[in-house]
Amino acid sequence: MKKSLVALAALAVAGVASAQSSVTLFGVVDASISGYSNTSRDLNNATLLNPFYLNQGSVKTSRRELANSGYNSSRIGFRGTEDLGGGLAASFWLEAPISNDDGQQGIATFARRSTVSLSGGFGEVRLGRDYTPTFWNDTVFDPFGTNGVGTNLVSTANTAFGNFLTPAASTAPFTNVANSNYVRSSNSIGYFLPPNLGGFYGQLQYAFSEKTKYDPGTATPVTANTSRAGRYIGGRFGYANGPLDVAASYGSSTIGDQYYVGTTTKVNTLNLGASYDFGPVKLFGEVSRAKNKIDYEVEPFLGGRADVDLTGYLLGVTVPVGAGLIRASYSRVKTDFNAPEVLFAPAVADPKASKLALGYVHNLSKRTALYATIARISNKNGAAYTVGGPSFIANSVFTPKSSTGYDFGIRHAF
Repeated sequence: MKKSLVALAALAVAGVASAQSSVTLFGVVDASISGYSNTSRDLNNATLLNPFYLNQGSVKTSRRELANSGYNSSRIGFRGTEDLGGGLAASFWLEAPISNDDGQQGIATFARRSTVSLSGGFGEVRLGRDYTPTFWNDTVFDPFGTNGVGTNLVSTANTAFGNFLTPAASTAPFTNVANSNYVRSSNSIGYFLPPNLGGFYGQLQYAFSEKTKYDPGTATPVTANTSRAGRYIGGRFGYANGPLDVAASYGSSTIGDQYYVGTTTKVNTLNLGASYDFGPVKLFGEVSRAKNKIDYEVEPFLGGRADVDLTGYLLGVTVPVGAGLIRASYSRVKTDFNAPEVLFAPAVADPKASKLALGYVHNLSKRTALYATIARISNKNGAAYTVGGPSFIANSVFTPKSSTGYDFGIRHAF
């Protein structure tokens, strides 16, 4: 049960208390025994140029561990609201990731969410670090909620696809908030529609890059040659009424900017997701398309790098069974480099992968659940997605092929 603290506790946590204020301490502690196995194979064979080549078969990397966040992400947070009168309210939300399996990460950063907002009949204006509009469809319409080995490939692939070209130095063991803004964006301004629109909902978000701009541009130091990386703009609009929920989103993220080269690299993402609850079963679906493109100040004489497209889809289902829930999903992604054809050269096949996940959740109470998930990824043409754990062995001999994994765990919410 979430613990609502009275004014005295609010004073200790937030430094402000009034009869119209409330502060809530909440969190999730999720632990699992998880295993991962990633297999690479030698796809080479003897040729006329190398008739004595001996195929080396396959190699495998594997690991078993006590993990966290297999069903719900482990976290601890504080949120509160103050009634300002006249229909206005001020709110804050501070949420930290925790690694309860080893205790290494706790309330050291509020990397999951750190926002302050003002809401009323006009909707809500929210400032800080928050989920991006384009990520919401990945997680809301995934039976596994983008957690554990069951996380859909659309989310996995897009998260890697949008990494900044000049990532910040690692802040291990703490969550690095400066290497991607696909899931969450920092330094953002968000606007949410009011909830009384007959089922229609939506949000807009803009995130500042917070990089130094030099004037004239030639004064830009080479080491600070990423003056726009980190900027994000996007929106999501949907309709939820009864058993139906459907939403579309679009976002553009600047992941690289090189002044002296005259290029800006962006990832533009468009997705559409939906779910429908029939009662005995609930169906989920999502289609997604992302484009990694380079804008040139001066187009190269021989043409620039072709756009890279990442497309994918997800199909899922949940089936209530007594106190439990069966979960299943199938997802597929493909990367298209749009490489030009070379005369007399064989066409290069585009990397692609598919994933099947199956799980069961048994609710012991409203706050405590046991769960089990298994998943398998099949990679083709050089794709190297894993369900988690160690990386593939990938070199001139071995090509990533399959990745399998499992989670068996317990989740407790408070």
